[in-house]
Amino acid sequence: MNIFMRRLAPEMGQDQTKQQIEKGVRLYQSNQTDKALHVWTKVLEKTSDPGGKFRVLGCLITAHSEMGKYKDMLKYTLYQIDTAREMEDPDYLIEGYLNLARSNEKLCDFQKTMSYCKTCLNMQGTTVSLQLNGQVCLSMGNAFLGLSVFQKALESYEKALRYAHNNDDKMLECRVCCSLGNIYVHLKDYEKALFFPCKAAELVNDYGKGWSLKYRALSQYHMSVAYRKLEHLPNAMECCEESMKIALQHSDRPLQALCLLNFADIHRCRRDADKAFPRYESALGIMTEIGNRLGQSHVYLGVAKCWLLQKEFDKALGSLQRAQELADGMGNKLSTLKVHCLSEGIYRTWGQQEELREQVVKFLQCVEELELYCGMCGESIGDRDQKLQALPCSHIFHLKCLQKKGTKGCPKCFKSSMKPGFV
Repeated sequence: MNIFMRRLAPEMGQDQTKQQIEKGVRLYQSNQTDKALHVWTKVLEKTSDPGGKFRVLGCLITAHSEMGKYKDMLKYTLYQIDTAREMEDPDYLIEGYLNLARSNEKLCDFQKTMSYCKTCLNMQGTTVSLQLNGQVCLSMGNAFLGLSVFQKALESYEKALRYAHNNDDKMLECRVCCSLGNIYVHLKDYEKALFFPCKAAELVNDYGKGWSLKYRALSQYHMSVAYRKLEHLPNAMECCEESMKIALQHSDRPLQALCLLNFADIHRCRRDADKAFPRYESALGIMTEIGNRLGQSHVYLGVAKCWLLQKEFDKALGSLQRAQELADGMGNKLSTLKVHCLSEGIYRTWGQQEELREQVVKFLQCVEELELYCGMCGESIGDRDQKLQALPCSHIFHLKCLQKKGTKGCPKCFKSSMKPGFV
């Protein structure tokens, strides 16, 4: 379940703990989740071995994460950190803080996620814990993406990818590729949004014989989203069905919710609101239950677009207001930008000039804050499907602009490094 499962002590009591933990792992892998949780909970109650306690807490953290029980995940993580402190082992402590970062990431507390990720990277462990750095960078990238800080998200993903390559960690590489697909969906470079999860699916096919099926499910889900954005709706539906099938088999509630949201979006793209609305409702129910506020904001944006198709503008505004409340609570500026963009269209239709101007101003403020514009042509990034290029510094430009100018180095970095007196 984690890299420290390999560090198992030979004493008799510890052997028994190890056997029970592994029994729980086998049960969990065969989808007997309740039985696995029962075995692990008993181990936690009975073992006096701190190492065994730490490992079984790791199993409980993973299981509760995949079930979408993020508050329980957080509870077990805090227990795990206390155990690591008791052992005075820096490697265990770093893993504990990584789990703390992940718990807060799942609960959409992105500032806390970044803080705990930085704690992990600043702590001095051994070569064992250095293998975790890639996972820390991935979690940090997801937090930056949650806050719509795209350049830093890309930087973190690139670092995670380097760690994956250096450690030959194909599982991590697979997860990073899925996150890269996700960021390019938001930036509306849909070819890259499809390329990266396809790369993840290749890794699953080539190396994933002994992996959990969740890696296949994750790659299929992200491929489905990209296909939908490219308007390849039959492919989108096929991939989403495959992902949902695995999510249901493994009781992966968070992934089920994401698939339901994507199904709803596919039906909306087909202008079939009657099929879209109940799936949005089901997705929202799960996301509210597990605490995925980012997912909830995406649901409300999708529902608003559905109401717009039916020219139910008042209902659309109601959904947009809920999306904005959630986005503001998390600091997700991209969702806020989308709210202003859609609201602008409604007020323009109604001919309400004052409200329209307010939405336009707020939209442009969001674009400026997010630096969602090409540093060469000055046009917005993410307005429409365009090929983008991230330079090694992670600044993003239109590919056509870089090709046209044939620039050497990054125009944004060059501009920011010049002193005023030398311009």
